[in-house]
Amino acid sequence: MTTNKIALVTGGSRGLGRNMAINLAKKGIDVILTYNSNREEADHVVSHIQSLGQKAAAFQLDAGNVQSFDLFIERVTQHIKQETGQPNFDFLINNAGTALYAPFMETTEEQFDTAYNIHYKGVFFLTQKVLPYLNDGGRIINISSGLARFAFPGSSAYGSMKGAIEVLTRYLAKELGPRGIAANVVAPGAIETDFGGGHVRDNKETNAHIAAVTALGRAGVPDDIGGVVAFLCTEDARWINGQRIEVSGGMNL
Repeated sequence: MTTNKIALVTGGSRGLGRNMAINLAKKGIDVILTYNSNREEADHVVSHIQSLGQKAAAFQLDAGNVQSFDLFIERVTQHIKQETGQPNFDFLINNAGTALYAPFMETTEEQFDTAYNIHYKGVFFLTQKVLPYLNDGGRIINISSGLARFAFPGSSAYGSMKGAIEVLTRYLAKELGPRGIAANVVAPGAIETDFGGGHVRDNKETNAHIAAVTALGRAGVPDDIGGVVAFLCTEDARWINGQRIEVSGGMNL
């Protein structure tokens, strides 16, 4: 029987999610991570976490397909029960996401619906459906974006959906308080990953612009983010609730 806490990280096979999963493991937390299509990358993360002495497993999840959630949760909770004797876990990190760069006037209904299903509807209903298995005293961490606070042309749909997530998180904090469950938002600034086709990392003009508007003078990297998420899952963060923590190096202050 394990006494370790367990975190479920959606979109944990690469980028920020990978970094979050590894930092959680460094805090002594076991990790369940999801991937959309790249099983091989997910398995690499699982192996890395196991090398740190923690348990880990990866499950496929289409974060925008609410109809698939019941089967996914059944598989995950059965796995946890086999490992620990009960199906519950402690931390939910809603990280899975895709980029949408399109001017407001050119954003299509199909683009909008795809983003909405992943970034808002999926988060809403996955959280709702896992709540029976989230231990009292647990934590929910939703991933937003600096784009919910400041406006970059081309992110009207994505940014506004992240704004909705921030409002939802306050409601979760309020309604789940009686169970001792804290809910918070981590809002990264622009980060050098392969997100959005590596836009921030690989486009020199974009990268230079971000550095110029950031107080600490550079774009972010995944290592800037994962440790903050892991911290929010520790006892030291127990009194942080209903908060938006922007981790952007001071963008657009």
